[in-house]
Amino acid sequence: MKSFRVALANLRYPSSPAESVTLAEQAIARAADEAAGIICFPECFIPGYRAAGKRIPPPASAFLERAWSALAAAAARANLAVIAGTERVTAGGLLISTLVIDPDGSIAGFQDKVQIDPSEEGAYTAGSGRRIFVTGPLKFGIVICHEGWRYPETVRWAARRGAHIVFHPHFHEAEPGAYRPTVFADPANTFHEKAALCRAAENTCYFATVNVASEGSPTTSALVRPDGTLLCYQPYGKEGLLVADIDLDEATGLLASRCKTHESV
Repeated sequence: MKSFRVALANLRYPSSPAESVTLAEQAIARAADEAAGIICFPECFIPGYRAAGKRIPPPASAFLERAWSALAAAAARANLAVIAGTERVTAGGLLISTLVIDPDGSIAGFQDKVQIDPSEEGAYTAGSGRRIFVTGPLKFGIVICHEGWRYPETVRWAARRGAHIVFHPHFHEAEPGAYRPTVFADPANTFHEKAALCRAAENTCYFATVNVASEGSPTTSALVRPDGTLLCYQPYGKEGLLVADIDLDEATGLLASRCKTHESV
């Protein structure tokens, strides 16, 4: 058994961009206390996902650069890898992205959101390209929210290239009158958490989905084994870290490698 400890930061939505950085720094320190090797944050946690009704200042490259530097320093102090849900200001528009930081605080790179939801087109622009990242013995990919729920090939791309786990930062809060689950993948709930089970099983890799903590949350943070069974999940709406050990030997990528369909991500 080749074990690796993963932490998912199931945190409340930040009250301000500044608080997003403070909460992330605190979570990184707690993950180190739990002996985690990597921590993943929700979609656009830095500075906060630009959802309807959320008051987020206009995009600011200077703030983001300072925030990324602060998280890099926190990663180095904690000696663990960080996947920080963030946004990126580019000449082509504002991207939903993730910043990957190595345990020594160096920047490994970004994974942008390639498949954006139609509701996001007013605020964000689709990125392009995919990457595989490595920290210690762990090889991983990243798919962000909509693209992981609805586009199986995005997860398969990483699994076919040796990823033991695919991280899935997302943002999902309750809508008025929506069903409020208490059990993961409840049949009465939406398709989303069933999709998480499928993404793992159809690719023989781990799938780690991470959401913000909110009242009535329709989805929560969870880890799914390569056979599609649930390893663990965070209680709905409860803020905290979900920490678990995964067995890298179980993540063979067998079914992903046998898929002969054309890749389009």
